[in-house]
Amino acid sequence: MGLITKLPEGLAEVDVIIVGGGTAGCVVAARLADADRNLEILVVERGPNNQIPIVEHPAAFFANLAPDSKTAHFNVATPSPYVGDRTVVVPSGSVLGGGSSINFMMYSRAQKHDFDAWNTPGWSADDLLPYIRKVETYHSQYIQGSQGPVHISSKTFEDLLDDANTTQSSEQLADKYAVALPKADPDENHGDNGPIQVSRGTYDAPKMQAEYIAAAKKVGWREVPDRSDVNSVNAVWRANRFISPEGKRQDAASCYIHPRLKDGEHPNLQILVETQVTRVLFDQTNDRAVGVEFRRNPRFDPDSSSKSFQSIKARKLVILAGGTCATPTILERSGIGEAQVLNRAGVPVLVDLPGVGNDYEDHHMFLYGYKSAFNADDTGDAFLHGALGSTSDLMKKKHRILGWNLQEVQGKVRPSESEVDSLGPDFREAWDAKFKDHPEKPLAVMALIAGNPKVQSATGEPCIGLATFTVYPFSRGHVHITGSAPDDAIDFDTGFFGGQNGHLDVKKHVYAYKKQREVIRRMASYRGEIPTSHPPFASTSPAACQDITEAFPADIQDIVYSAEDDAILAKWIRENVDTAWHSLGTCKMQPRERKGVVDAKLSVYGVKGLKVADLSIVPGNVAANTNAMALMIGEKAADIFIKELGLDST
Repeated sequence: MGLITKLPEGLAEVDVIIVGGGTAGCVVAARLADADRNLEILVVERGPNNQIPIVEHPAAFFANLAPDSKTAHFNVATPSPYVGDRTVVVPSGSVLGGGSSINFMMYSRAQKHDFDAWNTPGWSADDLLPYIRKVETYHSQYIQGSQGPVHISSKTFEDLLDDANTTQSSEQLADKYAVALPKADPDENHGDNGPIQVSRGTYDAPKMQAEYIAAAKKVGWREVPDRSDVNSVNAVWRANRFISPEGKRQDAASCYIHPRLKDGEHPNLQILVETQVTRVLFDQTNDRAVGVEFRRNPRFDPDSSSKSFQSIKARKLVILAGGTCATPTILERSGIGEAQVLNRAGVPVLVDLPGVGNDYEDHHMFLYGYKSAFNADDTGDAFLHGALGSTSDLMKKKHRILGWNLQEVQGKVRPSESEVDSLGPDFREAWDAKFKDHPEKPLAVMALIAGNPKVQSATGEPCIGLATFTVYPFSRGHVHITGSAPDDAIDFDTGFFGGQNGHLDVKKHVYAYKKQREVIRRMASYRGEIPTSHPPFASTSPAACQDITEAFPADIQDIVYSAEDDAILAKWIRENVDTAWHSLGTCKMQPRERKGVVDAKLSVYGVKGLKVADLSIVPGNVAANTNAMALMIGEKAADIFIKELGLDST
C-alpha cells in the first residue's frame, strides 16, 4: 500500500500503530517491518511526505523555518518574564522523518556519563553503544577539494594550520593535502554498515576550520580527531554531518522508510501522512490500548475540522512517537496525565500520571556573528543571500554547496576553577554539586558556522558565526492541553531561566559568551563583531563591539568586563535566548514515584499495550545535539518491541 493520505475503504484494523513518523518512529517502523514481513504496520504522520528539495539538499534547511513552512510545527510558548516577556517559538519537525528531515544535520553524540547517569537497566552507555553503531556508516574525516572529497590525516591537518594565514582558498588547501579517501572507517566507536551515512558532505571550509582550531588551542582547548569519543572535554574537532558523501541529507525517512516502500518486500508497511492523531483508544475493561482516533490534518485539509473523527484498531500495540511536545498532549487527551490538568481540560481521568507533560527541557541557544577577512568560498554567506543564484538554479547545476550545512567545528567545554569562582558563590555551590567530580561533563557546546547566523541582518559579506548552547539546564518547563479538542490551545512554557535556579543557567551563558568571543578574537581573519548579535555594551567599555582592519597580535589580552558590562550581558541573555531544537523529557523513563511516565521497556504506566519511543522519554539531559540520540532510541525501542512481540528469531 505504501505512502497514502487516506486509509483505504474497509481497513479497520492493523497489528501495530505508530503515532508519529518522526526520527524514532521511522526507525521503529522499519525494524518491525524487517522482523516480520507479515506484520501489518501503520505509521500515522501529521506532516507531509519528506521527498522534497528543501529536505533533500542540506544547504536549503533554512527554508523549513519559513513562517509558511509545511514541514515544521511551531510550538508557541506563553510570554515569560524570565526571557524579557517574549514569546519563545520552538519549531519541531512536522514531516515524515520529523526533526531529522529539517534539522541542521550536526553529528554529535552524548557523553558516556550522560547515559550512565540515567541509572536505568538496559540503558547504560555500554548497553547503548551497539545501537548507536547500528545506525551509521561512518566516513573518515575529510575535506572538499575542487574535484570532490579528499581525506586528510592528522599530520596534514597540522600543515593546514600552518597555512591558515595564507591567501589560498579552501579548495586550494584541500587539493594541496589530498590523499586517498577510504569508503568508511569502522572502529569500536562507529558503525560501518548502518542506514545513516555520516560524512562531511560535498563542501567544506578547511581554512576557517584551521583558524578556529589554532585559536582554540590558544585558550587551552585541544584538537581531538573524533569528538564522539564520548569522554573528551575542553576539546574541539572538525565536525561531521548527517550528510552523505554525495551531498544528500541523511534523515530517518529517506534512510529507513523509503527504501522499504520501494523494495517490494514490505507490503504491510503503510505510511499515512498529513493525518493528525487526536487520542489513543482503550478497552476500558482491562485498560488496554486498542487503537487511535484521527482526522486529516487541517493544515492540508481546512475542512477537516468540521468533519467527524475516524478510528482504526491495533491488534497488538500502539506506539507513541510524536515527539516531546506532541506525545504528552496525545496522552492527556486520552485521559493519561496529571489529574488536575485533565480535570481542568474536561478530560475524564483514565490514569493519574503526574509526569506527563512536565519537566520539559531544551538547550539554551545563542548565535553570534563576526566580521571576517575570509574569501567568498570560505563561507556560505553568498549562498544564503542569493549571490550564487537561486536555490532552484543551483539544484539544476548540482552545485556542490548544496551538500553543506555550514557547521565546521564543534567543541565541548567547561570553565576553569577560577572561571567558576568568577560566576559567584551560588554558581560555585551548584558546580561543586553537579560538575566538579565529573570532569567529563562540559558546560557548553559550541559550533563554528561558516557564515552569518543572523540571516535576516546579514549583508552577504563573508562572516564568521558561532553557535553556543549550554547543557544540563537547571530550569524546567511543561507542555499541557487546555481542552479535550485537538484545536484547543496548548499550555506551553519552555521554562527558560525560570524557577529557583534559572539564574544559574544565565550565568552559564555569561561564561560561554566571554569564552567564545576570546576564541574568535584570536582567529587571523577576525575583523570585529556584528553588533546586532551581541550585547549593547557602552561604547566606552573594553567589551564594546569592534571594527578592525587587521588581525590582532599574538599576545592579545582577554577583555576585562566591568560589573556594568556583566549586568548588560545578563539582561541581554534573558532577552535573546532561543531554542536549540533539543526538546526532551516530557514523558520520562524513570520510576513512577519520581514522576516517570514509562518504564525501561517504554511501557506507559497504568495501561497495557501502549509504548512511547521518542525524545520525550529521556530522563536526563545530554551534552550533544539530539538527533543521534533520537536515532539510537528508535533502534533500542525497536529491539524491545521485537522481543516483546515474539518476532526475535535469535
